[in-house]
Amino acid sequence: MAAVSSFSTTITATAATGSQRNPPLLLSKTLNPPNPSFLYLRSNQTLAPVSISITSQSSKKRASFSRIRASSSSLDPGPGSLTLHSRTLKSRLAAGETLYGLFLMSFSPTLAEIAGLAGYDYVVVDMEHGPGGIAEALPCLRALAAAHTPAILRLPESSAAWAKKALDLGPQGLMFPMVETPAAAELAVSCSRFPLRGVRGSAHTVVRASAYGIDDGYLARVEEELLVMCQVETAAGVAEIEAIAAVEGVDVVQMGPLDLSASMGYLWDPGNRKVREVMKDAERRVLGMRKKVAAAEGGSGERGPYLGGFAMPHDRPEDMKMRGYHMVAGAVDLGIFRQAVVEDVRRFRSAEVEIGEEDDEDAATDEEYWSE
Repeated sequence: MAAVSSFSTTITATAATGSQRNPPLLLSKTLNPPNPSFLYLRSNQTLAPVSISITSQSSKKRASFSRIRASSSSLDPGPGSLTLHSRTLKSRLAAGETLYGLFLMSFSPTLAEIAGLAGYDYVVVDMEHGPGGIAEALPCLRALAAAHTPAILRLPESSAAWAKKALDLGPQGLMFPMVETPAAAELAVSCSRFPLRGVRGSAHTVVRASAYGIDDGYLARVEEELLVMCQVETAAGVAEIEAIAAVEGVDVVQMGPLDLSASMGYLWDPGNRKVREVMKDAERRVLGMRKKVAAAEGGSGERGPYLGGFAMPHDRPEDMKMRGYHMVAGAVDLGIFRQAVVEDVRRFRSAEVEIGEEDDEDAATDEEYWSE
């Protein structure tokens, strides 16, 4: 093939889903590729491989591309090429993995990137208690994508407007807060789906979730890959937890120990025995629902919603894993930073005191010596 230093391309993306085909999407772009044989598109926190054939011609002529179709499957083009890992959180849960995550409240893209590089299975960008919104979440999702780490967005409230804007960013999961009834769980599912199955607004031809319309497989995958997570975090919610877990489309029941303790009158004592008993009863009921669903479907093992939760000082992540949790958030970025800086200052001040005490002892020894 003749060397290609720079060329202008027109890429036509076409989807094939069963017998239906989407209209072509056109993108004009000047590229300077190190390897003109491959182009990689990023979609929904994963890299989507696209094969491209180029007609051999001089560098001054237009390169010819075949039609492309984005795929979420893995591709290894050969030695020395980037190995793509496109397993979603949902597929990993289905495979029986227990996932370990972090809550990001700082909205710092740098901390998001560090968390991803550290090896967390997922990071929850917290728009409920963190100071940021959609605009601040976007750089964090980009940082997590660069670190190949799936992002989950926790919404400030369960509403179609918030869900629509969050989903258009392309997270792998949405967490809906304060779900207390089956009707609220049904609303969460509806907000996460396009019509006619839901009420999500459609701009899929241009938003980040579909690689700005370049990923032609987005519509075929989005519902299959998206985690719909309902937070049960009040005494009222726990009373309805089995009915919430039974709602079709709820993928994860996420326990909220702090709000639960507050709703029970133990705001300052989340580790209270009564709160812990209610938590463990709720956990058993969700896990029991999984077995009931499997039995109803005529199979063995477990089906239905997964169990997610937050680690607490009195409830370690390892203990939650042993009790059957499928997703465990072990820490909050601000909490980790707070703990580190408080300890750093304490260590320095403690060292100052020790140094001073050593000097005083030396002085006393000298006085005793010269007094003899």
